Amino acid sequence: MDRNGDASSSKKGVQRRNAYEMESASTIDGRRKGACLFCQEYFMDLYLLAELKTISLKVTTVDMQKPPPDFRTNFQATPPPILIDNGDAILENEKIERHIMKNIPGGHNLFVQDKEVATLVENLFSKLKLLLLNAKDKDKDPKSSSLMAHLRKIDEHLGRKGTRFLTGDTMCCFDCELMPRLQHIRVAGKYFANFEIPESLVHLWRYMHHMYRLDAFLQSCPADQDIINHYKLQQSMKMKKHEELETPTFTTSIPIEVNDD
Repeated sequence: MDRNGDASSSKKGVQRRNAYEMESASTIDGRRKGACLFCQEYFMDLYLLAELKTISLKVTTVDMQKPPPDFRTNFQATPPPILIDNGDAILENEKIERHIMKNIPGGHNLFVQDKEVATLVENLFSKLKLLLLNAKDKDKDPKSSSLMAHLRKIDEHLGRKGTRFLTGDTMCCFDCELMPRLQHIRVAGKYFANFEIPESLVHLWRYMHHMYRLDAFLQSCPADQDIINHYKLQQSMKMKKHEELETPTFTTSIPIEVNDD
């Protein structure tokens, strides 16, 4: 699968279900992948199923500032992500998730039940938003933020489990939800609030190391510049002209030694 997200090739003679995902394009160049968390999450879910050869997947980006005429005709003002499965369009996030779980072959295996993990993941993004909101307050120490406390909880959970991923040694929907959020924390947290995940959170860094080696994450990951611009727009900050000319970068290094065993 290439950087554009085309995983539609299949073995000769094998009929697979066709899944087509539309996701938000970069707010910088209008072509590469944007920084929508839900778009990346569902991209990862579908990519894992495509690797299992249960679906034939194609992903395309839509520039919502200049959407094509056929997009307006078919979907009006609905923003991505949009899933088209065998010609049927699923437009809302909750419906997309439910559709993958119930209708796409193998999807039910991704959506495990774990209330503890669900709480760890779903409350994380609000802590990042609070960190960015307080970034200009010099009296606020990012190291003592609620985000840091939450990351410690995730680290402790991973330490107790002793597995590669959140619920075991196989990826599930929670990993597809958590890792994009961790990437936003790394990139946007550093840029806006000088926040960095401590090296002492060894279990969390080990988890991220494993995720950085998976095509499902690498193929779906937006560039650092797109993550930063995503939050600049939310804060009504103007993009500098030279940013359109920058070569996209992807932060995937880790600061600690990790044993792959």
